[in-house]
Amino acid sequence: MPEQAAASAQVQGRESFGSRLGAAMAARGPLCVGIDPHPSLLSAWGLKDDVDGLRAFSLTVLEAVASLAAAVKPQVALYERHGSAGIAVLEEVLAIARDESVLTIADAKRGDIGSTMAAYADAWLRDGSPLAADSVTLSPYLGFESLRPALDLAAETGRGVFVLALTSNPEGPSVQHVGGADSVARRIAHAAGGENRRYPGDLGSVGLVVGATVGSALADLDVDLAAMRGPILAPGLGAQGATPAHLRATFGNAYGQVLGTSSREILSAGPKRQELRDAAQRTLDGLRGE
Repeated sequence: MPEQAAASAQVQGRESFGSRLGAAMAARGPLCVGIDPHPSLLSAWGLKDDVDGLRAFSLTVLEAVASLAAAVKPQVALYERHGSAGIAVLEEVLAIARDESVLTIADAKRGDIGSTMAAYADAWLRDGSPLAADSVTLSPYLGFESLRPALDLAAETGRGVFVLALTSNPEGPSVQHVGGADSVARRIAHAAGGENRRYPGDLGSVGLVVGATVGSALADLDVDLAAMRGPILAPGLGAQGATPAHLRATFGNAYGQVLGTSSREILSAGPKRQELRDAAQRTLDGLRGE
């Protein structure tokens, strides 16, 4: 139950993920940098599409942006494609980010039922797991309550989750918009808001993934993100066409909850660290309105 998880977190004296993320956004700004080692980017950087290239790419990005970004978001699939050696690189990235005091979002989009969901939660959210991140992305399309093992373990360990709600891919509306005034997306946002009642402060630890390019969908579906009171991971900034001005128009009074996420726009500035850092700084300045 949510009350039991909250009590457990209080007993352990853990600061919640939402609190830590809110502090990082206030101190550094609302930028998340995706670490997406696509084969095309490895090639553009002059790296081989192998584990050595994967490691060089990932650690260069992390070193360049760790002191600027509130969070970094490694795309798990792009490590998995290299097998166990790729997962070992991901473990190293998560460990170094922890040492550099930058929050991590494992972009794994996990979702299942029963003991399988519990195992996913254990992998990404358990203390002592080599894959433990500060937060993980989850898919709710087997039912929001199917995520219960991850929701409760995150609360117990001071970690967070980002649940897919409104994505900007063309196929997304065929599921997320279903129901009209009582759409799937609206019900996911409402359920996330209910979970965030267990967390004190301004920002809960159950966030949503809402594409930066969803346009009027939030208004059309009457999705109240401010009432959800959780962080909003907004991928699509930069290369996919969204600008900071778009984010302000799209999210309105919930803009203060938005973690603007840029991947290829920043990563294409590599492989030089300073150029990566400059690209991240430009994006951050835009998000701050500077």
